[in-house]
Amino acid sequence: MRPAKIALPYFDLLIEKINSGDINAQQAFGRHVHWGYWPQPDQADGSLADFAIATEQLSQRVYTAAGIKENDRVLDAGCGFGGTIASLNETFQNLHLTGLNIDPRQLARARQEVMPLANNQIEFVEGDACKMPFADASMDVVLAVECIFHFPSRVEFFREAHRVLRPGGRLGICDFVPLTLFRTFHQFLSFLRSPLDQGFYGRVDFLTTLSDYRAIAQETGFVLSAEEDITRQTLPTYPVVRHLFGQVADPEAVQTTASVEKVSQLGLLRYRILSFTLAD
Repeated sequence: MRPAKIALPYFDLLIEKINSGDINAQQAFGRHVHWGYWPQPDQADGSLADFAIATEQLSQRVYTAAGIKENDRVLDAGCGFGGTIASLNETFQNLHLTGLNIDPRQLARARQEVMPLANNQIEFVEGDACKMPFADASMDVVLAVECIFHFPSRVEFFREAHRVLRPGGRLGICDFVPLTLFRTFHQFLSFLRSPLDQGFYGRVDFLTTLSDYRAIAQETGFVLSAEEDITRQTLPTYPVVRHLFGQVADPEAVQTTASVEKVSQLGLLRYRILSFTLAD
């Protein structure tokens, strides 16, 4: 099978482990490959089962913020193994669901795991989220669940989302959003460099602030309609991911995860759900 067009070592590892029958990798990341959301984070128990429930809750939180309703045409950009598509498929009916991903291996698993229910239609398409292979005004909702930091350009993604959305369309994302202080001083803090380089998580850009998002929205024809800071509710993710990758990956993977955990605990890097509507 063809490899991904961009370097994502963590996905290489997950695909290898899942295909080899690794139960832990399957339980933690076989459906969703993103952080978890705990309504009451102090009750997280650190188990993979608890983490899997939390990752499902994060997807639900994002697409609920995007206001998905019956009969919508929904595009999930950077759809991974199809977890958000699967959740929507199990929750709604009469949806047309499209998962877009640049990695054919992820799409192969999604096609294998996710089958349409309740009069829903599902397709998985290989393509670039910054050059979407879809017609103008063909979608009601575009989602990007914890993946926009891998895209070559947030501005180009927003432009493409605007192009493919119908009048009244919505865009929902979640992202690691820094305080301005983080962006100003990150180059001086050597322990923060790995999350921004071509390391275990591939190309990652954590430098787009909330003010930047407002500017991007204005430039591309969107309005930031809602934002929610869920940093605290995502923090139980880090011990689970560090432990899992510590068992199967090299020390750099653990260090990178620990670096992001530290700046998140300090409040310098915030995890936010952002909802946008078309301005015109």
